[in-house]
Amino acid sequence: MALQQLQQSMAATLTRLQADEGDMETDIPGLLLFRRNQPSEPAFCLVEPSIVLVAQGRKQMVAGGAAYPYDTSSFLVNSVDLPASSQVIEASPDSPCVGLVLKLDFRLLADLAAQINNPNPGDGEVKGISASLGAMTPKLFSPLTRLVELLEEPDAIEVLAPMLKREIHFRLLQTDKAAMLMHIASFDSQAFRVSKAINWLRQHFNAVVRVETLAGMANMSQPTFHLHFRQLTGMSPLQYQKWLRLNEAKRLMLNNQCDASTAAFEVGYESPSQFSREYRRLFGVPPRADMAQMRRVTQ
Repeated sequence: MALQQLQQSMAATLTRLQADEGDMETDIPGLLLFRRNQPSEPAFCLVEPSIVLVAQGRKQMVAGGAAYPYDTSSFLVNSVDLPASSQVIEASPDSPCVGLVLKLDFRLLADLAAQINNPNPGDGEVKGISASLGAMTPKLFSPLTRLVELLEEPDAIEVLAPMLKREIHFRLLQTDKAAMLMHIASFDSQAFRVSKAINWLRQHFNAVVRVETLAGMANMSQPTFHLHFRQLTGMSPLQYQKWLRLNEAKRLMLNNQCDASTAAFEVGYESPSQFSREYRRLFGVPPRADMAQMRRVTQ
């Protein structure tokens, strides 16, 4: 089946599965669906290692100062937990922007890479591998379509979803992003080692952290670790931790009705005034004004 037909089929299925705007977790582990009925302003997010695609519409992610616009002709690949902003560029109520996010399984990629005799060399040299755009192919889109259609056959998910995920990861290694994916899946690669420190930092963002401790987790010297961390995330380790803290504080204030001081202490700040200054620097407004604005929007 041609790529355009596959995309039309998936767009119809996604629209049927998700009648309302927003993000939707599914019964298939690691698979998230999204729908937007109109263009949106950039929104801060933490993007997990994943592939992202649209079956209809157009989106853009900005990370590390670089913009990644993508539509039905391409897919977005993220290799680490990446602070970014996401924006819907093209959508309407009659033709909503619909698509999916599928978490990458690095162990599966490594297993498949070891079995492939002549993998697609893709980009060749790997540079700036935190995020990249790949060309969508019918061979990749086909198992993705079947994975989405499986949501309408829940009794088959446990048996068929793992097989389809394996096929999807295999097809990814046949795209122009093969070199990037094989590199990040290599357990002795610098990217993989830095990602272990990133994962630890995500789970302990409210702790006092020394860069040499993180470098030790990656088995690197501090300068080498700092260089590769910035290449992957576009930030220094301490800037990344600050981003995590401020976004978690924003979530606590919005969802748990915390005041700014309580949220600040919860995420690791000792000084509410320092928290307020850094919050304003990141989001453009102080915490109280930001919450008042967001609550007006959601009412």
